[in-house]
Amino acid sequence: VTICGLVFLGTSHLVLYGTYARGKNHRSAATQVEEEWAMTELIRTGWGKDNPAFRQIFTSLLIPGASSQQMDWFNELQRRTATPENAVRIRQTQNSIDVVDQLPDVQAPTLVLHLRDDGVVPFEEGRQVAATIPNAQFVALEGQNHLLLEGDPAWPRFRDEIRAFLSADHSLAR
Repeated sequence: VTICGLVFLGTSHLVLYGTYARGKNHRSAATQVEEEWAMTELIRTGWGKDNPAFRQIFTSLLIPGASSQQMDWFNELQRRTATPENAVRIRQTQNSIDVVDQLPDVQAPTLVLHLRDDGVVPFEEGRQVAATIPNAQFVALEGQNHLLLEGDPAWPRFRDEIRAFLSADHSLAR
């Protein structure tokens, strides 16, 4: 089974966090097309520069609750881990994903966790994934950081839910 471009074969448990089955191209209103074009141009123009101003936009979306030190670290991480060309390709690929039709084929016990105020992936997208995968469990977490930080209020519940899910007997859920 493929979800968001990843292939899962013989998976015993599947834990998905902040996930979606439909990229922006399959769920965005026409008014968001211009915004997406602008974001792609920001990546092309400023991603690789020493000045983090262009990357800060993405950092602010992904971890709005981060400290300035965490934001500085993430700005630099983005620059070091992807060229502007690859960052554009990654974004375009993420936007074009549509695996909704494959979700009912998932057979592994599945836990889907999603933050209510995630600024990158709408909450309803996570709920849709959980509702479409047979017997999936959905856990709503409080918070807004798409990239969950250890100090986030949702962190203990996130960790505890995953531990409980991985240690539970899911043989009856199939």
